[in-house]
Order: sequence, then C-alpha cells, then structure tokens
Amino acid sequence: MSAAGESRRLVVASGNAGKLREIRHLLEPLGFEVLPQSVLGIAEAEEPFDTFVENALAKARHASAASGLAALADDSGICANALRGGPGIRSARYAGEPRSDARNNRKLVDALADHADHRAHYYCVMVLVRHAGDPQPIIADGAWHGEIVGAPRGSGGFGYDPHFFLPALGKTAAELPLEQKNRISHRGKALARLVECLRAETGSTPSG
Repeated sequence: MSAAGESRRLVVASGNAGKLREIRHLLEPLGFEVLPQSVLGIAEAEEPFDTFVENALAKARHASAASGLAALADDSGICANALRGGPGIRSARYAGEPRSDARNNRKLVDALADHADHRAHYYCVMVLVRHAGDPQPIIADGAWHGEIVGAPRGSGGFGYDPHFFLPALGKTAAELPLEQKNRISHRGKALARLVECLRAETGSTPSG
C-alpha cells in the first residue's frame, strides 16, 4: 500500500457524467479522490463481452493499466422481463450510435408496447482493481426493481430514469432527489456493498 495521500486515489473508468456524479457523491465523503479517466487522457475500453461483470472487469483493468492507479469500473443497464433481460448490456447503445437517451427510451417503450408485462430492473456490477493485474478484484452488484411507463416523468437522473417507475414510491427514478436515489438504486446498492468489502480488508484501502 502506498502513502496515505496516494492510497485513496481512484480512477473511475467512465465518461458518463451522471454515473460520475453518483459515484463521487458516495465515495468522496469516505476520503477517496475520484478521478474520471478522461482527466487522465484514458480512452474508453472495448466492451466485447456478453455479461456485465466481464465488461466491468475489462474496463477496470484497462483504466488501471493506463493510469498506474487503482481503478473502479461499473457496467450497468436495464433489463426488461418481457425482453428476456434486454436491452441489458446494450442499454447505452440500444438505439445505435450516437448514443441518445431519448432514442433509447423510445425504442424500449415501443418494444414493450405489445407486452402486458412491463416489469424491469436496473442492474449494476462494480469492479475495483488495486492494480491492473489484481488477481482478486473486488466485485459488488445491486439490482433495482420497477416497471417501464410510456410517458416520461421527472427531470433528474439520466438514462432510462424518466421511464423507470417505482410503484412503492409512486415516482419515476427521475423524480427522486439524488440522495434518495443513491440510497436505493442499483448503483447505490453496489457501491454500498463495495464499501463494505473495502472495510472488511484489514486496514486496507485501494492503492495507487
């Protein structure tokens, strides 16, 4: 482990502003200096795999190798029951390039139009590697269950949030304050589990 000032530096393998905001909100109070990979000039990694965990691990190793720091990556998406888990790992590019939340949402709403079952869940897996060759990456995941509604509601969040309705709350994810969303979301759950894993490592924090 490196010196205390360096031990908390963490590069996040994402350029998504919404994800970075949520990750910073949860990790910076714990003393982590969260650095987006774009600040270090690191290009996005390829995501060639068919599972969230494989793609997250590939992104984390790529960012760590390029930066020499510990790296955190997530892979997340929305999985609709009626679409056999789709769009899943293709959530960010569901409607093709260039990426567009509006077009992705419209495609998902249209795909579910002829189905009675509109249940869906967000899923997130987070992988932290202490160095690029870390043989024991920390892996944590979380799921957030709701249903897809046709009309968007709310101005917060990102991605599919305006169409992701939470029956127990009577709101979409885009209508929730950030702090509440972070407590109950798929990413919030995964990050909470990740933090618990870090704390369980005897006196250990990610090292650069």
